[in-house]
Amino acid sequence: MEADVSFIPLSDPDITFAELSAVEALLCSRRISNGPIVEAFERAFAAYLGRNYAVAVPSGTIGLLLALKALEIGAGHEVIASSYSFRETVHAISLAGARAVFVDIDYWSGALVPAKAEERITADTRAIIAGNPNGHPAPWSELRAIAQRHRLPLLEDSTEAIGSRYKDELVGGFGDIAVFDFAQPLALSCGEGGMVVTDDIELAVGLRRHRTHRPDERASVIVGSTAPYQAGMSDLTAALGLSQLKRLDDILERRRLIEQLYNAHMQSFEGIKPPYVGPDVTEVNWFLYLVHLGTRFTRSSRDAIVDDLRVEQVEAAAYCHPLHLQRHYFDRGYRRGEFLVTEKIADRALALPYHTHLTNNQIEFIVETIKDASINIGAGAAIY
Repeated sequence: MEADVSFIPLSDPDITFAELSAVEALLCSRRISNGPIVEAFERAFAAYLGRNYAVAVPSGTIGLLLALKALEIGAGHEVIASSYSFRETVHAISLAGARAVFVDIDYWSGALVPAKAEERITADTRAIIAGNPNGHPAPWSELRAIAQRHRLPLLEDSTEAIGSRYKDELVGGFGDIAVFDFAQPLALSCGEGGMVVTDDIELAVGLRRHRTHRPDERASVIVGSTAPYQAGMSDLTAALGLSQLKRLDDILERRRLIEQLYNAHMQSFEGIKPPYVGPDVTEVNWFLYLVHLGTRFTRSSRDAIVDDLRVEQVEAAAYCHPLHLQRHYFDRGYRRGEFLVTEKIADRALALPYHTHLTNNQIEFIVETIKDASINIGAGAAIY
């Protein structure tokens, strides 16, 4: 069986004439920076989520850094977070000068386990950051209860989960601050960029002061008291993002059709289970199509499948390289074996191409290639 094209990428942005026209119109205008487009994107994004304020930033990591700065979190403080993610947004904790205190995850959803998070709270804890891994919402009701009980801000990392819903509510509405990212391979992709949302006007003001100063604010005594990171979003990025936001429902719907095709072909694996969706989760819009390989597989056998796919001109990837095993955190005392569920799942999580341009034939080819690769390495069929 042959794929429709010679190379099948992990992601391929859903760009149409609408996006091209928006960018062209901006390039033909008299203002391509410090103009009104960024503010228009912020207003539209806040309205989409039903939040009061949105602050555009260059990336999700920078957005979380600005959030921590607005909360006055820095050296000597601890922030609870997960080591399990594709987008390594929580690097912002170290960038702020604080210490990341990692917590293990739920085997099925990949989300932070609330009870384990509460166990790690100390007198130095200043915030809890929980993500919606691969688009699956975290248990926000339980996390909110813990945050309130300990009087801690709850930060929501929604960099992988735009459009997903928990108890009928869109993700991005559960944290005191929530962070989004718009880089590839996300559904709403501007190349780079991110957004921070909140309902607290003081936090919104703090975010903006740490982000950047407008030209008309340079002489302000009040605003000038904060040295900004000059971390604004470009008008070109905002024009692209605003156009994508208008089409977001259509983009997500088309991605769900791709998910259905994958699910149908995956049934050819003996014992394969569909992606897990938690009981309080209303809707999941997956970030990538993730296959959880069976317990017979190892990290090296997962990597061998990635290599086999590459030979067949299919781009795939390990979903997660746990943060606590990366050199930066290893040098700060973390070791393999501390978070067994994170390590077990991360070693066997395989991210497959997932975008709106995939065809049924391509998906069938990808699945058949994985089946052949799993047999070749002697591990048998993929199974949860």
